Amino acid sequence: MLSIPASRPNAYTGSPLDRAALRREDADWIAAALADPDTLFTPVWRSRSLMKGVQEGTPEAVLLTGAAAETVRMAGGPWAFLGLWDERPVFAVDCSEADDPLPLLPEGMGGFTDLRAVAGLLPSGEASVLAHARGLMHWRTKHRFCGVCGHACAPRSAGHVMVCTNCKAQHFPRTDPAVIMLVVRGDECLLGHSTRFPNTTMYSTLAGFVEPGESLEEAVRREVLEEAGIEVGAVRYHSSQPWPFPSSIMLGFHAEGLSEAITIDPEELRDARWFSRAQCLDPAAHGFALPRADSIARRLIEDWLAHL
Repeated sequence: MLSIPASRPNAYTGSPLDRAALRREDADWIAAALADPDTLFTPVWRSRSLMKGVQEGTPEAVLLTGAAAETVRMAGGPWAFLGLWDERPVFAVDCSEADDPLPLLPEGMGGFTDLRAVAGLLPSGEASVLAHARGLMHWRTKHRFCGVCGHACAPRSAGHVMVCTNCKAQHFPRTDPAVIMLVVRGDECLLGHSTRFPNTTMYSTLAGFVEPGESLEEAVRREVLEEAGIEVGAVRYHSSQPWPFPSSIMLGFHAEGLSEAITIDPEELRDARWFSRAQCLDPAAHGFALPRADSIARRLIEDWLAHL
């Protein structure tokens, strides 16, 4: 099985930020950056990001400075240093405690929108920064207490570490690895209709989380066998995609299908089929839809179709 290279970067990659990790431990530098009126803040409200131009179909991220940023910070939610954007500090701040954060902001600042709804329209750098902020703020809001002893945790390292106030255990942001794979057999690929999307006609690549003690290739073979009953041979890496919805990274592969008969796991899939190149090139004419354009699943399919 030949390797199929990624044709272009995936959505949410290509961050313009220098993460400047060494600055996280410099409390004086962080304090000065927080007080600097030119510092940029990207607010997150209940997992949504601040944008304008959404209704017009030309979304762009809104990053706050000065007094506008201060009013959002006064909402009292967690914050974290993300890095430097053209030498300007960038922080994420969660304002989910506010029932409606828009009155805290000047007029014309847009609204809070689910990033996934517009990621394919955002400039790639902006999408990456918003995804970064969303993922880190999700971790901060969901890990306020120690998983060892249950006591409250306090943030350290500019929001990148939570330290238990009782047992002193340190907790770090987690990213859950998930494999996602396009299984190919001859001139056909295997796509499944997930039970999670019963009201759509979308057929997508199979995917699943990596288990403890498992290699990525082993996870690919296990997930395909469990979900569709297909034996997999060669596994070739394609690309990866941050997927902070809420805290995953998708590791994309093309995989060689060794068997043909499909036996689905009804808890995971409503249906699975082998689709020809012709069908995938014109899915609407054949009664199904491909995955969303910003997904690595779509990229795996498109790059296979382009590889003759």
